[in-house]
Amino acid sequence: MRYMGIDSIQIVSVPVSDQERAKSFYVDVLGLRLVRDNPMEPGRRWVEVAPPGSPTGITLVTWFPTMPPGSLKGLVLRTGDVEADAARLRAAGVAVEGPQDAPWGRFLTLDDPDGNGIVLAGPPPGGG
Repeated sequence: MRYMGIDSIQIVSVPVSDQERAKSFYVDVLGLRLVRDNPMEPGRRWVEVAPPGSPTGITLVTWFPTMPPGSLKGLVLRTGDVEADAARLRAAGVAVEGPQDAPWGRFLTLDDPDGNGIVLAGPPPGGG
């Protein structure tokens, strides 16, 4: 079998209803960095955020009719400290489920303001 030249994930699109509100959540609450916020065409913007140091970006999109706001489930973001992040999120008023243990590590779940499901995943207790 011949393999294609794909070597990374560049962008994941997250469907939102309000780009400004979503940008504030992903940057100010989750701590992602704003990569760009540029106008595209009348009434549309390219809003891209990313974890610090990550080559993969997240675009906060409003223009895909087949992707209604809140329809994305299972976006997994890696963190080094699930417990501390759970505390920070709760202090910011975000509803969080967990942390929970899994064979591969600890994780928590939350929703963004539109209801897109996010998982924060980290190492198992003790860093193993």
